[in-house]
Amino acid sequence: MPRIGFTSPYLLDQMSYANALAFDAWTSGKLKKAEVPDVLIALSGSSLKTGIELQARGGLMICDRGSSHQRYQEQIVAEEYRRWGVTRPVTDIRDIVREERIYEMADVITVPSQFAARSFVESGIAAAKLRVIPYGVRLEQFQRTGEPPKDRFEVLFAGSVGLRKGFPYLLEAFARLRHANKRLRVAGAMNPDLKTVLERLPQDKVEFLGSVSQTRLAELMSTSHVMVLPSIEEGLALVQGQALACGCPVLASTNTGGEDLFRNDVEGFIVPVRDVDALLDRMQELADDPALQRLMSNAALMRVKSLGGWDDYGDQWERLLQEMTAKTVA
Repeated sequence: MPRIGFTSPYLLDQMSYANALAFDAWTSGKLKKAEVPDVLIALSGSSLKTGIELQARGGLMICDRGSSHQRYQEQIVAEEYRRWGVTRPVTDIRDIVREERIYEMADVITVPSQFAARSFVESGIAAAKLRVIPYGVRLEQFQRTGEPPKDRFEVLFAGSVGLRKGFPYLLEAFARLRHANKRLRVAGAMNPDLKTVLERLPQDKVEFLGSVSQTRLAELMSTSHVMVLPSIEEGLALVQGQALACGCPVLASTNTGGEDLFRNDVEGFIVPVRDVDALLDRMQELADDPALQRLMSNAALMRVKSLGGWDDYGDQWERLLQEMTAKTVA
């Protein structure tokens, strides 16, 4: 719908919710006609009716959630909107209620990061119900293809350019960065929630590139001294692993899942959310110390070798399914 010009938040909410109900009814109907599976893996927001039908027939259900707890996400992003005077809705309340019913009835909830898991525990979900399975990286697509320039300090932001990604805090920190020849390259589409805020923010030496290809993104990562991701909330940002694979140190907030991919002060830095001073200090440290940047770059390349790519992700899923089906048999 957005691709053909329908961008009304109200209309999109209505269609999204109707789609979730229709898909759930379809899968539930299919389940009634089939042999019950041992385990159903359902993306979060789907399969409430289906999951109830499944469990009634002796099957188990996994809710696979790609970000933080739905209500936690709603609260922290809504708070961010209020900070910047943005009046757009974050989430349809019906989606929150539906998600929480699914969390309650699911046998296991899988999330991609420790940050996401903590958001569930803080929201009242038992830790024993959670399993952290970090995402992998397509390493064959992301490799070092160049070197950062010696006469300029290159900062990169990659992802959706919006308030949820903490982008205003990066602009504020970058404006205060002391370097004679600095540049911030922004790779990603502009989110509507940022458009009314952007005019109030410093943009000197900032280049907005829009959406770029994976090949171009690898080039940008390879030729940047640091990639900064100051997100307010997300499950696990894949661009972090991609940047490491290109030898680019990562400066990320605590709410990006970065701790599951790299170590603070080794391959990059992890700082609190909304902390402009911390973002500035870490960027300034790299700008003032080329040797530190090279050290972190080499450490990033070494770190990637231990991440395992998507094979490790699949292996962890296989182990979880074997554990659950073993308990079912027992």
